Amino acid sequence: MSFKENLLIKIKIDRLAAQVMASMGPAQSGSKVDKEAMRQLLEMSPYEHQKERDLDLYVEPIAGEPKKILVLDNELPMYRTTVEDVTIRKSPLIKEMVKIRNMIKILKDSDVKISRKDESVNSIHQECIDRLDLSFNASDIEDIAKDGQASLERDYPDGVIESLELFAELLDYKPAPRAFQLSRHIILGGLTTKAGGEVLYGPMVIYSQIHGTLKLIDEQISSFDKPKLELIRQTATGKEKAAAEGPDVFEYLKNAVLQKKI
Repeated sequence: MSFKENLLIKIKIDRLAAQVMASMGPAQSGSKVDKEAMRQLLEMSPYEHQKERDLDLYVEPIAGEPKKILVLDNELPMYRTTVEDVTIRKSPLIKEMVKIRNMIKILKDSDVKISRKDESVNSIHQECIDRLDLSFNASDIEDIAKDGQASLERDYPDGVIESLELFAELLDYKPAPRAFQLSRHIILGGLTTKAGGEVLYGPMVIYSQIHGTLKLIDEQISSFDKPKLELIRQTATGKEKAAAEGPDVFEYLKNAVLQKKI
């Protein structure tokens, strides 16, 4: 696969992992893990699905045992043991429960459980990422910029947004915090949080989903600086001059990535 394809997959992996993590609440909250998102994440991992009794198991594809095995339930426990052992511990038959040895296993699994909940998600997330080749050269970045410019010229919002999200991933740009948001605009930029609740945001790109315009503000703006916050709106509407506009914004993003790599 191309670098762009791998980067799009990474973005999807990150979003699925974040979605699962967001669905988790405190133990007493009764929140249920987003199993569908976790299932999609696991399908992008090296783990192989195996149905045992009423359990959905995802098993490490290695020869021999023990293996790492994740159970898709609200706890998301990950074990290092055998499929048979996990099945007895998590879904025992009556004839298995009456055996003393099995009763001990059912009551205490700390000998084989290696993680649960967020730790398990983080582990699977990293294993998904590790499968991707995310190395790139200048031509890869130039292609992303050209795709974005072509989409902008054709007024193809999905293509523009995809290219902006790819650059955001490469530059660690984040969606605009509340103080910097504008209705019907996608804003992505550099984010720094300071003591006392102050947020510094920028450089930032502003894409109007109504007019299809793309603008750049090439400076950091403080969440405490109300006149500067208004500058964002003025720039988005064309009342203030942007540092770059249209296809030139993708040229800026391309150069920023290439400069960062040096």
